[in-house]
Amino acid sequence: MEKEVTVPEGIEAKLENGTLTVKGQKGELSRRFSHPKARMELKGGKIAIKSTEDRRRANAVTGTWAAHARNMMKGVATGWEARMKAVHSHFPIKVNVEDNKVVIQNFLGGRKPKVARLPAGVKAEVKKDEIILTGTDKEKLGQACGNIENVTRVSGRDKRVFQDGIYLTGKPKPAEEKK
Repeated sequence: MEKEVTVPEGIEAKLENGTLTVKGQKGELSRRFSHPKARMELKGGKIAIKSTEDRRRANAVTGTWAAHARNMMKGVATGWEARMKAVHSHFPIKVNVEDNKVVIQNFLGGRKPKVARLPAGVKAEVKKDEIILTGTDKEKLGQACGNIENVTRVSGRDKRVFQDGIYLTGKPKPAEEKK
């Protein structure tokens, strides 16, 4: 099976020793692709991904690699954005961004602030009860969302009653251009 990913205009792609490097106006991303039953080639303005066997798992790798390459190109072209919402019914949650950390205070009335680390390249912005995360790497953006959700996970209480927390309101989407 073979998949092709077209490299859009304004994006520069380079493949060396199984590492795909993509450059665009928002930055640069690199990722290593290695699998014994698949290979990646750069031909002109296209990335060709081929499986060496015609088996289900080898074919699945080609689709996965194609999706990763497309996500990398979207990331360096427009960037990715994820939105999270702080939900509280018992104690108001206060959220701040300090350096590469999201600090959550007064979660379920706790005195000690909860801290979620942001991976390199991910920026956070707080607007009232909404947290907007942006970055070029979709996977790091998802990891940042997971870190924030894990810090505010309720334990030791009835989850049907205590639904407080910070939740992802939608999948990461390509960031819109600001006017």
